[in-house]
Amino acid sequence: MSSNTKQRLLKWLGMARFKQALPPEMRQAKALIAAIDAGGIPLNPAKVNEIARNLGLEVSRKAPLEETIRRIRAALERAV
Repeated sequence: MSSNTKQRLLKWLGMARFKQALPPEMRQAKALIAAIDAGGIPLNPAKVNEIARNLGLEVSRKAPLEETIRRIRAALERAV
């Protein structure tokens, strides 16, 4: 096996282990933000609020969706 192949394999294994190490609430929040960044629009504000609460954020039912998404982004940045 070539040196380059070994390096790619080790990098892939490290990334796979990191992805599995994330708690489910972090994976869900990252998936939400990735979908939004790809041009998606969250249609269910209750689901967005649930994701935020699972991250430990206090969210009012009256809070604007954009504000909640901004807070989820900030929580993910702090976690990295």
